[in-house]
Amino acid sequence: MKNFMKKPLRKKVVIVLAHLFLAVLAIFWLIPILWVVLTSFKGTLGSYSATFFPTSYSLQNYKLLFTDFSAFNFPQMLLNTLIIAVANCLISTFIVISVAYSLSRMRFKGRKKLMNAAMIVHLFPGFMSMIAVYYIIKLFGWTGGSMLRVAMICIYAGGAGCGYHIAKGFFDTISYSLDEAARIDGATRFQVLRHIIMPLSKPIIVYTLLTSFAGPFKDFMLAKVLCGAYSDYYTVAVGMYKMLEQEYITKWYGSFAAAAVIISIPIAILFFCTQKYYAEGVSGAVKG
Repeated sequence: MKNFMKKPLRKKVVIVLAHLFLAVLAIFWLIPILWVVLTSFKGTLGSYSATFFPTSYSLQNYKLLFTDFSAFNFPQMLLNTLIIAVANCLISTFIVISVAYSLSRMRFKGRKKLMNAAMIVHLFPGFMSMIAVYYIIKLFGWTGGSMLRVAMICIYAGGAGCGYHIAKGFFDTISYSLDEAARIDGATRFQVLRHIIMPLSKPIIVYTLLTSFAGPFKDFMLAKVLCGAYSDYYTVAVGMYKMLEQEYITKWYGSFAAAAVIISIPIAILFFCTQKYYAEGVSGAVKG
């Protein structure tokens, strides 16, 4: 506050206006989240509401998700998604970090061509290859039963390497002289990665973990194509979409909002658990 008072009037006005603008943006950003939370506690049926705030509140929407399995088995859908998300999170992070480190710190023939090819492939939306991917999965016999989970994990994690760009950009900011000094002292490339690069790269590792974990929660099209009529292996995205179909929306609309609140919890927990590593990595990089 003392530093603010010492600033010239023009600078004070700019700072106040900037903070007001950010506050307005924050309010607009929070309104949809508030609406979803309030709707999840709505005590009336149906999707229409004449007021922003529900006229009555109830836990019935949450209770319906975990007790009524006549149309949707939400606990099973949540379990399916968590299994896929955790596996995809671990495998994709390993692949992305490995590819990004290799392309950032190593020089080999065809490196630039490989980078350009990966970038071009990554520019095309994933749904463009869904039919081809489906028939490839069908050749392996993974389009039915419990192998559907394996198929989705393979698809989500299989293309992770093409998304190396952000991680590579981060690795490029770490001085190569650290690698050279370690190699002179006898360290192998793996030791350089493990003991030098990884501790300095906590922010990008956390970012990769979060995006990889959240991916299966958000994806609908691929999961829908693969699962088809196998409702026991639906992910939450597929199940929640069906809740909005005409035959279900009256009864399940409030539960749809409740499901949206519930699936945000695992992602939020992962974020809060890894946030300290992000902060440590940033502060360590600045000190270095």
